[in-house]
Amino acid sequence: MPKNRGNYYMTTAIAYTSGKPHIGNTYEIVLADSIARFRRQQGYNVFFQTGSDEHGQKIEEKAAAAGVSPKEFVDEVSTEIKRIWDLMNTSYDKFIRTTDEDHEKQVQRIFKKLYDQGDIYKGAYEGLYCTPCESFWTESQLVDGKCPDCGREVKPAKEEAYFFKMSKYADRLIDYINEHPEFIQPVSRKNEMMNNFLLPGLQDLCVSRTSFKWGIPVDFDPKHVVYVWLDALTNYITGIGYNCDGESSDLFKANWPADLHLIGKDIIRFHTIYWPIFLMALDLPLPKQVFGHPWLIQADGKMSKSKGNVIYADDLVDMFGVDAVRYFVLHEMPFENDGVISWELLVERMNSELANTLGNLVNRTISMSNKYFGGVVNKTGVNTDGAVDAEGNSADYDADLKAVVTGTVKKVEDKMATLHVADAITEVFTLFKRCNKYIDETMPWALAKDEAKKERLEEVLYNLVEGITIGANLLKAFMPETTERVLAQLYPDNMEAGLRDFDDLDKFGLRESGLKVTEKPEILFARLDIEEVLAKVEEIQAAQKAAAGGVKYPEVEAKEEISIDDFDKIQIRVGEVLKCEPVKKAKKLLCSQIRVGDEVRQIVSGIAQFYKPEEMVGKKVAVITNLKPVKLCGVESQGMILAASDDEGNLSVLTVDKDIIAGSEIK
Repeated sequence: MPKNRGNYYMTTAIAYTSGKPHIGNTYEIVLADSIARFRRQQGYNVFFQTGSDEHGQKIEEKAAAAGVSPKEFVDEVSTEIKRIWDLMNTSYDKFIRTTDEDHEKQVQRIFKKLYDQGDIYKGAYEGLYCTPCESFWTESQLVDGKCPDCGREVKPAKEEAYFFKMSKYADRLIDYINEHPEFIQPVSRKNEMMNNFLLPGLQDLCVSRTSFKWGIPVDFDPKHVVYVWLDALTNYITGIGYNCDGESSDLFKANWPADLHLIGKDIIRFHTIYWPIFLMALDLPLPKQVFGHPWLIQADGKMSKSKGNVIYADDLVDMFGVDAVRYFVLHEMPFENDGVISWELLVERMNSELANTLGNLVNRTISMSNKYFGGVVNKTGVNTDGAVDAEGNSADYDADLKAVVTGTVKKVEDKMATLHVADAITEVFTLFKRCNKYIDETMPWALAKDEAKKERLEEVLYNLVEGITIGANLLKAFMPETTERVLAQLYPDNMEAGLRDFDDLDKFGLRESGLKVTEKPEILFARLDIEEVLAKVEEIQAAQKAAAGGVKYPEVEAKEEISIDDFDKIQIRVGEVLKCEPVKKAKKLLCSQIRVGDEVRQIVSGIAQFYKPEEMVGKKVAVITNLKPVKLCGVESQGMILAASDDEGNLSVLTVDKDIIAGSEIK
């Protein structure tokens, strides 16, 4: 057994129950699971918590649209989230739901405690509200007039509310962050929080709502429900038994403060500003680290059910298997920048890294052991110590192989210590690649032709089996089923004999001599044909479109109502396209000469992928004529052609259906 390194408490963000999680949502739980499994392997007593976030206005609205109660809606979605998490073989210790009775009661007590000590007060809120993000904003915080987090429209909102005095703790939090540089990771996230929110000054935070009912009631003022972030964030302590009125559980005492909150970069503000301040007010220590991971982005644009291009974990698993999907999402995500997912890239990784580098290595090694020695793997000690090639260069292949294999555990441990998970997996596959190179260097098929080199051949195959054994053990946190499948073939009589203590993974030669490998090696990862995969993808996408209910109307965020005076500020006139040609060095732009009354205007439009230049000539289009001129790719544009676009990416310029003179005003 590895030495006991103590307790390690880690959490993911709890998944919002607005719908089935796609692969981008699923990435986080797989990332967290790899960290939890690795810490357990190192000897930590890990408690790994995840769950579902089930309150808020958005849930209330979705439930109403579905014709069910909010509780029925979240019960169904939470069950689906848990199914996906289990499908991906994640080893969480607790799945908390914010509708759990013990959580709701404790949230009410926390709210009352903060109110009684003067941190929460009653007032009225008037501001701009983003329903999808459940967030209030001031005018100055908006980006181009929209929510700075999701880019959607915001709406004016005014209601009675309770507020938390954020400014009371702001300086204390700033000092803490400066004194604990490891608290917010990566460093770019820390800089963002400091420069954009803390240093400019915090406003008091709205922590209750009255405009909807689906939330935890404020027990001393029942027309209010607790604001979703105070409700959701406290799961990290309520889930392990925190009690603000009395004795907390032994689990809480053993594990708080958390070692790691693993979250998406989009919600880091809530976890590194609001949450630490709530904890300060409760006189609790802050978590040791909050890590804001990047996003997994789809290569072919935004996911949309109507487009049929949403990638779900269960579809990927059906196509590639659980561990192949785990490998992909972990390996393809950089430390700070967003990763990209596509069906084509999945097939490429499946065929190159998994089928070739790992699968072929295991298959070749077992097949040669059976062919030359009936499956028995012996350690003979006949090696290449001190060997040199004809040019005097080192040809000590055994020593080099062993150095790479035994040195990998330290490299993986160092990468995982800083949560560079993708780099840690790369180190393991570097080990497997070194084993493949060792086969090319030692040429077992050539050794087999010389009876005098039998013992040398045995040593080569022993070294390969031992190297793969250590590599398979290092792969356990990332691809646990694959580790078991590899070791079951290398140790068919007792797979447990292939499992090594973490502290022994830098030792080469622990396999007992004389053990046999399996007689019938299995294919770990089958190579896939890209055309066959894409044909299946078309079926998946067609099914998604059908499930979307036939005609899918575009999802358009409603904008703030305007008066007729506002509308009158925009001048729209009929323009006749006289000439149209592509803009040099701009694939999407066309430059049109358009007659508007007694003048000709030059207008640049991003419509090249939808219209050929000759198709535009002669059209009478709707043109906004009182926009300030701008330059696009160095070409001046003196207005804008109006066009409509849908969620499928289709675009159509707006034309008049009767022969009306160019220059006529559209009212």
